[in-house]
Amino acid sequence: MASALLYMVLIRVISGSLELTVAGLMYKTHDLEKALALNSMLALVGPCVLILTTGLGVAGLGDKISFPKIICIFSGVLLILLSLKMK
Repeated sequence: MASALLYMVLIRVISGSLELTVAGLMYKTHDLEKALALNSMLALVGPCVLILTTGLGVAGLGDKISFPKIICIFSGVLLILLSLKMK
């Protein structure tokens, strides 16, 4: 297995474990304000994980894909992140 793929999987497993842990904490606190604060912290983690795993994937394929395709991939990620910020 390629090292980039292994790192991508590991990052996603850690991210998913963090999500489940925070969900448990939200349930355990029984407080809407604390749950909202925890949820806000997770909102910062998601985009970082997306950018990091995409970067690792592109770096792993760097010699197999062209530069315009790399630009398109990162443009797509940027559009996803921008659309999350729009109202």
